[in-house]
Amino acid sequence: MLIESDFLVIGSGIAGLSFALQAADHGSVVLVTKRDISESATKYAQGGIASVFSSEDSFDAHVDDTLVAGAGICHEDVVRMVVEEGPQTIRNLIEWGVKFTTGSGSQAYDLTREGGHSARRILHAEDITGREIERALVEAVRQHPNVRVYENHIAIDLITQAKVERRPVEQNRCLGAYALDITAGEVKTFSSKITLLASGGAGKVYLYTCNPDVASGDGVAMAYRAGATIANMEFMQFHPTTLFHPQAKSFLISEAVRGEGAILRRRDGTAFMEKYHKLKDLAPRDIVARAIDHEMKVSGDDCVFLDITHEPADFVRSRFPNIYQTCMEFGLDMTKEWLPVVPAAHYLCGGVAVNTDAQTDIPGLYAIGEAACSGLHGANRLASNSLLEAAVYAGKAYRHAIQAVKKLSNGHPELPRWDSGTATNSDEMVVVSQNWDEIRRSMWNYVGIVRSDKRLERAMRRIKLIQDEIEEYYWNFIVTSDLIELRNIATVAELIVTCAQMRKESRGLHYNIDYPERDDVNGKKDSFIKKQF
Repeated sequence: MLIESDFLVIGSGIAGLSFALQAADHGSVVLVTKRDISESATKYAQGGIASVFSSEDSFDAHVDDTLVAGAGICHEDVVRMVVEEGPQTIRNLIEWGVKFTTGSGSQAYDLTREGGHSARRILHAEDITGREIERALVEAVRQHPNVRVYENHIAIDLITQAKVERRPVEQNRCLGAYALDITAGEVKTFSSKITLLASGGAGKVYLYTCNPDVASGDGVAMAYRAGATIANMEFMQFHPTTLFHPQAKSFLISEAVRGEGAILRRRDGTAFMEKYHKLKDLAPRDIVARAIDHEMKVSGDDCVFLDITHEPADFVRSRFPNIYQTCMEFGLDMTKEWLPVVPAAHYLCGGVAVNTDAQTDIPGLYAIGEAACSGLHGANRLASNSLLEAAVYAGKAYRHAIQAVKKLSNGHPELPRWDSGTATNSDEMVVVSQNWDEIRRSMWNYVGIVRSDKRLERAMRRIKLIQDEIEEYYWNFIVTSDLIELRNIATVAELIVTCAQMRKESRGLHYNIDYPERDDVNGKKDSFIKKQF
């Protein structure tokens, strides 16, 4: 089946939905998402979205906080652009129906503070900010007549001019994508003038993550295979505090809990963060995650504890109703007892390299949100800057893309349909599940919060062996969503390890015990990687 549009959007979080809403006023939009439209990392964002909304705050302060967290490799022009476009971007979200928690007195909205921020600048909707943003944007997209939504469709690969012509071409333009209809088992051809990757992050590359199951790095992997430049994959952010409970599936305890006074403690009650940073429990995430990792290794304990019992119970319940209720379902009353917490893979600061208009180096292909590397986050993302970046770059991409479409011809090129060749249905899905588990365990054990050259070498050897098995399996059997995701996490794992091996220093989220110091002479730069054809 062939589906044509002016704009093809892959992903349905704040990035993809914001772009789709704006682009739909200027052409036809097809939005492909591999689960229900509401299932994205955005939906699970608790803390909020950072923007200067108070007279006691300033653009310069937000810029400085972002640069400090980014450990010297943020692109300052990008940081300033995103920060300064923040307030208007927030107003756009409000116009689309997002209801942030209101403030009192002269303060229109209740602003909270998170680690690394020097002021209260986090707008939130109680402790379910992402869910509220997703609700409003999904409703708006559903009502727009120019948007067609294809749920339960997983993108397989991008279609480029080189792929169509089966040879290297000077202008390797992106022409759309192949996607598997998971329900029908049919591969469809999506032809588009502009393709936008808003497919989210890659937390599922790791054994422990607070990301939803959809976060398998699909956009990054597809862009790499198509020939796009990828950047800074060594910088995977581990959220310091996810609930340690056998049934919790790494439920995230928002950084805002520490923003409101929670203290990290050892099992014996000792508060330990003052040893690691002057901001103590409000230190940037990389510092907190490494501190917890170190404390657990020294003590041999399975977790540390987050204590907010000293705050009034009514305040805790009203400020964090979702977190409170979820913890109660697991038998934990955060108003009376400490919460057991551990770090988990949370946010990919690297991704597909883009310019300030969200363009990749493949004509016709844009990338925004967690799938992209814009230069905003550097070596470590400042808390709650991710939703802001996604929404700001959706606007940047939309404004550039509608002008690009005007310069193209009205028709669509003839694209080859998906050909399964002699592939057959597999009766050995154990191969997929085994390789999936091996990759994620290797990444957690060897390429986690703390790394070494030897660990990285071991991880790469295992990943290469697994990739050989996956490639053989991929070409011999009819594609399934599980196989597509396995292929993608193997690709992303390789990219993370490769970039980590390139960086001979410790900076931000990348900590190598063989190079424990920051090297501003040789390391104050992005890590780039591009597939060689």
